[in-house]
Amino acid sequence: MTGPSKTIAVIGAGIVGVSTAIWLQRDGHSVTLIDKGAPGDAASHGNGGVLASCSVVPVTGPGLIWKAPRMLLDPSQPLFMKWGYVPKLIPWLWKYMRHANANDTRRISRAIAGVTSDSLSDHLALAEGTGAEKWIHPSDYLYIYNDRKHFEGDAFGWGLRRESGFTWEELEGQTFRDYDGVFGPELGFAAKLSDHGRISDPGLYVKDLARHFEAQGGKVIRAEFEDVARENGKVTGVRAGGTLLPCDSVVIASGVWSKPMAEKLGVSVPLEAERGYHLELVEPSIMPRAPVMIASGKFVATPMDGRLRLAGIVEFGGIDAPPSRAPFALLKKNIRAAIPGITWKDEVEWMGHRPAPADSIPVIGEVPGVAGAYLGFGHHHIGLTGGPRTGRLLAQMISGRQPNVDMSVYAPSRYTT
Repeated sequence: MTGPSKTIAVIGAGIVGVSTAIWLQRDGHSVTLIDKGAPGDAASHGNGGVLASCSVVPVTGPGLIWKAPRMLLDPSQPLFMKWGYVPKLIPWLWKYMRHANANDTRRISRAIAGVTSDSLSDHLALAEGTGAEKWIHPSDYLYIYNDRKHFEGDAFGWGLRRESGFTWEELEGQTFRDYDGVFGPELGFAAKLSDHGRISDPGLYVKDLARHFEAQGGKVIRAEFEDVARENGKVTGVRAGGTLLPCDSVVIASGVWSKPMAEKLGVSVPLEAERGYHLELVEPSIMPRAPVMIASGKFVATPMDGRLRLAGIVEFGGIDAPPSRAPFALLKKNIRAAIPGITWKDEVEWMGHRPAPADSIPVIGEVPGVAGAYLGFGHHHIGLTGGPRTGRLLAQMISGRQPNVDMSVYAPSRYTT
């Protein structure tokens, strides 16, 4: 730490908030973690569990504007809409779709790589000595296609991965079967990336990290955030649960719930709740060797402790509507097609909310005009993957050190007037 010790409040106890709190604590600061729920209970519990460093290709690739309507009308595609929500969605959707071109996709990809590129090492560094290491498993990560032609249809995305320094091994036919023979005959090609990883229980992983933070003297408070107290353009405290907590700095890292909090600080992020689903198969009869992305169904299957987690559905419908049934049915249909003969003893359903900014780039950095106020949210599909790096970058900035990443692309100033 280069500056003096500070008193810091971190709002949000998911992977980004907990990572930020731990790195700040290691820098010698006095840190309080505030959340209306328990650590690791929201999106940090329900994600796909893959440390997907290579996930640098945003959803808004070239041609999405033509593909999306067809996907919405095809029940076999992993894109769903609660149609009554469309009027509220349109302003965000208009901004989102404007990025569905090659130049913006390439720019966004570089920004995403800045927080995901070495996720396994970032997690190992974060978890070292915390007791949470047991949940981290280095592994390959496979993108599985029907055949080589199917793979070549994703050439633009693989080109972006190559530009970010990723390499992969192409497994075809018998070579793929020799690597992992559990997949059906329609799946005959895989791109295998090494030096990735998986978390075998993401929710418990974040809870263990938070317990370590508390054991080291950090405070965890269950309370609803209300506002940031300021004097002369500087943070003086946080109001939560009817109490004023004095502090020198505040970090807002509450995922999709960060939008109204940031607006209190003059930052208006076009952020939408992208509803994500997972289905866990308890005690499956067949377990893949490594986490996989099945390209035809655009879903991830990740081995966990005694369970296989299926994730990857996208639905728009806000944060208040109950879960839909169709996404769970689609995940079951897709896994049976991908791994013929698979059975399981029980299943667990989950739905949560990914924070999706219109430009697909997380908001990380200090709020203009409010000294001591920082934001760290909007990670879309890369929250678990990029959480530890985001926390470390925020801790460096708050402690007065210069990150070795160009932070201007994440700056909250892009959303101030």
